[in-house]
Amino acid sequence: MPDDLALVSVIAIVLLALVFDFTNGFHDAANSIATVVSTRVLTPRMAVVWAALFNFVAFLVFQTRVANTVGKTVDPDVVSEAVVFAGLVGAIAWNFLTWWLGLPTSSSHSLIGGFAGAGVAKAGFGVLDASSLEKTILFIPLSPLFGMTLGFLLMLASMWIFRRTSPARVDGLFRRLQLLSAAAFSLGHGGNDAQKTMGIIAALLVGSGYLQLQDNGNLPVPLWVVLAAHAAIALGTLSGGWRIVKTLGQRITALKPVGGFSAETAAACSLYLATFLGIPVSTTHTITGAIVGVGSTRRRSAVRWGVAGRIVWAWVLTIPAAATIAAVAYAITVSPFALVALVLAAAAVVVAGRRTTRRIPQPSEPAKPVEPAER
Repeated sequence: MPDDLALVSVIAIVLLALVFDFTNGFHDAANSIATVVSTRVLTPRMAVVWAALFNFVAFLVFQTRVANTVGKTVDPDVVSEAVVFAGLVGAIAWNFLTWWLGLPTSSSHSLIGGFAGAGVAKAGFGVLDASSLEKTILFIPLSPLFGMTLGFLLMLASMWIFRRTSPARVDGLFRRLQLLSAAAFSLGHGGNDAQKTMGIIAALLVGSGYLQLQDNGNLPVPLWVVLAAHAAIALGTLSGGWRIVKTLGQRITALKPVGGFSAETAAACSLYLATFLGIPVSTTHTITGAIVGVGSTRRRSAVRWGVAGRIVWAWVLTIPAAATIAAVAYAITVSPFALVALVLAAAAVVVAGRRTTRRIPQPSEPAKPVEPAER
């Protein structure tokens, strides 16, 4: 491939990776704002601005350990423009499908599944890095369980500490505290999720010869990649994921400010730990587990387990589904029909984007309960 054409293809795939990062932001916006909106601490518009701000500034806090884990999922010697392109197609397609269905699945796992599926389609299962995949798969059950346990304990502690305080005072206090917990969770969301896109872009740049692995075997992550990834996910969060807000914030269990604070704090702690350890976890899994834990403190029936069950099934299917789509995309990409398929795919994206824009409901503040008339 001529050098100029190779450079153009790399730039195009980097832009596609940032498009994925954007979809990650709007798909996962609900994770950051569902609780703070459902408890009416912030309006949806203010909530997404608050979340997007902390999504972006997370680059000042966290290192790029998660980026290295994700970027090394597939052997760097096998990574090519076609592998990364097909992996991103698989991840984006699964993201749009689950967003359309209102299911809070993991953008992280769709990206990892897509990247792995494209790598396997090119060179077989031997190209996968067992250590990176083990970390990811192990934390599919562990991250929601940790969030659920910590959310349960924080909610119990709050109930015991404020057992003699009037409900009005507790509500007022935790409305203020929930601003902090929402910020903390959004910071963790940006810190963990934006790094996954950084890892894919770094792997692409190494595989195409524009960067070299560091002496310790880690992927180099240039500052411009860091800033671009955080900006893309923040812009995606600003666009909002209103369908999934309803599922997370209202359909799993009813939340009050004290419950929202406990869920967000528990999820934020889980994300900080995982990011420090370099583990790409799902913010969706983590916040859902925390919300379930908070709801369980009241009674088992307070949690709508049917909704939670649908979400779990979506989690289980994400990696294999994205991997399958990516493998098919890779086969088409390297076939003689690649150009025709690319044109058709671009047309489909344009049509889907227009329909999606028309159908996205405008955010509105949840209706306030009607007060009974005085006698």
